[in-house]
Amino acid sequence: MGSRKPVRAAGGLVVDDAGQVVVVHRPRYDDWSLPKGKLERGEDHEAAALREVAEETALRCALVQELAPEAYIDHRGRPKTVRWWRMSVLEDLGFVPGEEVDELRWLAPADAAALLTYEHDRRLVLALGRAGAAPRAGGH
Repeated sequence: MGSRKPVRAAGGLVVDDAGQVVVVHRPRYDDWSLPKGKLERGEDHEAAALREVAEETALRCALVQELAPEAYIDHRGRPKTVRWWRMSVLEDLGFVPGEEVDELRWLAPADAAALLTYEHDRRLVLALGRAGAAPRAGGH
């Protein structure tokens, strides 16, 4: 059974000083999501999360807190685990629409949750809106 290699990914819940979060639109999937992506060979989850957020949003960020991970079967039938971090912005390098991400929005948590395609993304954002902190890794 377990012949499919698990996919390891990492992403960020990027929050600004006003409590707004970044969501991105990916034309390939026509979805709205939090920025995330797969680890490169030899890369740890923390570095991958920062790199993917920078690549998709042009935001250079700092890790603030690890959040609850998610595990699911991806669209190719592979097991996938995503580790998430709340992040703060260190520098905005200026988003430019591209092939991977064609739109970026800063939204209040409730508005972001209404737009996001995936339930786990919505849960992370709504927890932030309720408590000022999203669910942490290893508990709530």
